[in-house]
Amino acid sequence: MRSLFVMDPLDKINVKGDSTYMVMKECSARGLPVHYCVPKDLFVKDGVPKGAITEVKVDATAPYFHVGESKVHDLADFDVIWMRKDPPYDMGYVFTTWLLDMVPSPTLVVNHPIGLKLFNEKLWAMRFQPFHPEVLLSRDQAQIRAFIEQSDGKVVLKPWDGNGGRGVLVTEKGDRNMGSMIEILTVEGKEYVIAQKYIPGIVNGDKRILLFDGKPVTAILRVPSDKDHRGNMHVGATVQATELDERDQQICEALGPELRRWGQTFVGIDVIAGFLTEINVTSPTGIQEANRLYNLRLEADLVDVVSRRWSSREGLPALR
Repeated sequence: MRSLFVMDPLDKINVKGDSTYMVMKECSARGLPVHYCVPKDLFVKDGVPKGAITEVKVDATAPYFHVGESKVHDLADFDVIWMRKDPPYDMGYVFTTWLLDMVPSPTLVVNHPIGLKLFNEKLWAMRFQPFHPEVLLSRDQAQIRAFIEQSDGKVVLKPWDGNGGRGVLVTEKGDRNMGSMIEILTVEGKEYVIAQKYIPGIVNGDKRILLFDGKPVTAILRVPSDKDHRGNMHVGATVQATELDERDQQICEALGPELRRWGQTFVGIDVIAGFLTEINVTSPTGIQEANRLYNLRLEADLVDVVSRRWSSREGLPALR
């Protein structure tokens, strides 16, 4: 199984926390050929998607990545293409999904570009309304203000395309900064913003549940620090062990068939006090944190799942 990882530059990878590194290392340990490129290395000639591709061997000790010579390959030369470019989800990211969507079968793309380009991580979660908190998506400043003033408590404001907690603010009725927040986030009515009812349970943690091929495999709890309301690790949240409760299981059962239908093999969903807030499909992470908490090897489990899908030549025939 020849793998190509479309990802960020190797010198930007934090090997102490990066999930892509773990999967690459697992493939190398199995003796499977591993290659990588960054999105700008991809191109199309006469309708054939290609790339300037570099073979790499990955191990557990510095310098971690042992790279070979860059050569032009057809993307169809690879059995599996792992789309692991980190957000932001901008036009550059969307353009990459268009190129990857041109890769012919039987090459398997994980996660599949059809799902990546169709579903925004925050907006897709809104489709599962029974599990989602009260929410408004709008760029109308008056509409957003009315939502906040009519809410019986705090409201979270966040960009629809944000990641890593960027731009997440908390406000409430009577907040004299509310107008400025709305103006800044909407760029004075030009950009859409999500106004979501604040979930008090966030103080107890934001549960990240990892799903492989639509099935939950583990969960970690990201607990905000006393200096920040966000449950993101890079802003000070701590990671703790947790378990899936009945509500979590219901959410996973509702999502599973849709994730499989759209080829979203490696997914991380965010659940706060029983409410689904995000469905992370663009390069989700959490493997190393879960491995340390539970003595797991999730990277091996994920490679097994992808290997089985590749071996069975399971694609998305209904969508082609």
